[in-house]
Amino acid sequence: MRSIRKFAYAAVLSFSMFSIQPTPAAAEEAHGSFTLSHEVHWQNCVLRPGDYAFTLKSSGPPTLLTLRGLNGTGTDAMLLVSDIESPKTPEASKLVLVSRGGQSFVSTMELPEYEMTLRFAVPPETPTK
Repeated sequence: MRSIRKFAYAAVLSFSMFSIQPTPAAAEEAHGSFTLSHEVHWQNCVLRPGDYAFTLKSSGPPTLLTLRGLNGTGTDAMLLVSDIESPKTPEASKLVLVSRGGQSFVSTMELPEYEMTLRFAVPPETPTK
C-alpha cells in the first residue's frame, strides 16, 4: 500500500512539473543565417569571420538571441535583446555595423520578414582632436 502511494505521489509530482513548463510552440521564434567577412563585436561578444545561424526566441521580455557558428563549434553567443522596434522600411534583412576605434560593432539587426528591428549597445563615438 505504501509503495502505491509513493508511486502515485511521484506520478502527480512529475505531471505537475510538465504542466507548468513553457511550451516552445507558445513562443515566437525567428531564425536565419548570415556571413561575417571580418571580426565583429556584438555587445560583449567578439565574433570571428565566418558563417553563423541565429535564433531569436521571445515569449515576452526579455528576448534571447542565440548565435551559432556553422562550423560545428556549437553556440558562440547568447544575447539578451531589450530594444525591439518595428522596421521603418520593408527592405531585406541586414546587420548594420558601425566603426569605433578601427573595430566593427553591430548596432542593429533588421528583420523585416519578422516585422522587427533589434537594437544593440555600441560604444560611444570618441571625439576627434
